[in-house]
Amino acid sequence: MQYFVVMIDYGRRGREAVVDPEITRREVISRVASGEYRNISFIHEIAENSVEDVTEATLPHVPPGDVDLHASRLDHARDLRKHERT
Repeated sequence: MQYFVVMIDYGRRGREAVVDPEITRREVISRVASGEYRNISFIHEIAENSVEDVTEATLPHVPPGDVDLHASRLDHARDLRKHERT
């Protein structure tokens, strides 16, 4: 038997493991690409007696040019300010 475990992180609300023995690798990839699965911690493929981390293989590739590092720094700074004591 082969199946996939998709661990979704909801932050403070906790985590959820989506386990469906009938879902295929292709379906997992399509759900990630469509945005149905977001904030993924990891994806494991369970087959027979082995577990393989396939997170990198199933997540869509984002070219480095599409990442706005300046916005990321500003978001991080804003998050740090939220936790400052006043």
